[in-house]
Amino acid sequence: MKTISILGSTGSIGTQTLEVVRENTDLKVAAIAALQNITLLEEQAREFQPEMVCVYDATRAKELSVKLADTNIKVVTGMEGLIECATIASASLVVSAVVGMIGIQPVIEAIKAKKDIAFANKETLVTAGHIIMPLVKEHQVSLLPVDSEHSAIFQALQGNQGSEISKLILTASGGPFRGRKREELKNIQVEDALKHPNWSMGRKITIDSATMVNKGLEVMEAHWLFDVPVDQIEVVIQPQSIIHSAVEYVDGGIIAQMGTPDMKLPIQYAIYYPEARRFLPGKRVNFFELGSITFEKPDLFNFPGLKMAYEVMKVGHSLPTVYNAANERAVAKFLNREISYLAITDLIQHAVETHTLVQNPSVSQILNIEQETYDIIEKECAKHVR
Repeated sequence: MKTISILGSTGSIGTQTLEVVRENTDLKVAAIAALQNITLLEEQAREFQPEMVCVYDATRAKELSVKLADTNIKVVTGMEGLIECATIASASLVVSAVVGMIGIQPVIEAIKAKKDIAFANKETLVTAGHIIMPLVKEHQVSLLPVDSEHSAIFQALQGNQGSEISKLILTASGGPFRGRKREELKNIQVEDALKHPNWSMGRKITIDSATMVNKGLEVMEAHWLFDVPVDQIEVVIQPQSIIHSAVEYVDGGIIAQMGTPDMKLPIQYAIYYPEARRFLPGKRVNFFELGSITFEKPDLFNFPGLKMAYEVMKVGHSLPTVYNAANERAVAKFLNREISYLAITDLIQHAVETHTLVQNPSVSQILNIEQETYDIIEKECAKHVR
């Protein structure tokens, strides 16, 4: 029996992780955590009977305590509660699926508690990779990628330890606006941007995919996860989303991981690693129906978020935090219909250009820079109000 804790259990990755748990009788859930969706949290708590549930919002946590009064489930709240769920003694692995930099401190404490991490919170590595990766090495735990692209690279590396990498190839679908020019993107609405052609994801990451900022964040994450310079990380548009990413070795050989666009595969792979693969129900790739797999260069002019990510990562230090925080706030404003679609990357660019670099920031400095960036976006945002 393997026991896990899930941070972000009501989100896309969290709910699909619980689907994997349903399908495997040798998995048990010790703790679940979410921001404020207590309706779904209560359903999850009653079904999976964890020892602990965290609601980050204190008011909602009190409400859930009343709802679960007939159980023995402990309800906790705030950052302290998230950390308690991440370090709960009975869990050997933590699925980090929260959105944003809220995941940094729980992941750090989980690593210190010698928990393996199934990692779907890219913002933590983007902003604090220089802190996280040395801790992973020091405490000898596994950091197992759950993002489909990074899981694909991780799978392509198996059996090739010690082989020299020529480059990592991150694939991207191109999102719902692939092929469109900037002029055509001026009047994009929220509903348009949320229509991803292949993947079913949360609202924030779906917008990130539409702007290609998500791929920029994935480049940064890949740099830290696999210790590969950003110049050796290439993004390729692969619209069918069948090749999830690949590794090219110095002999010219390329090993890719392929499959249908189903997040349960990388989730299950991470949870059970290094055990052998096991059955996963779902659709399989039919090459005869597929017919062809095509490739394109990313459009860095009409989707400048990706180009910006490479520039930001080459500078490093505190700048990736600014890029990430600016995007978080800008996307939230777009989803609230406060700014236009094109204003998202304009606001990120403004925040990056106005930032004063901080060398090797600590966690507290990262969180301060996050807030400072939010403040910059708030002040600049008025120029982009519709």
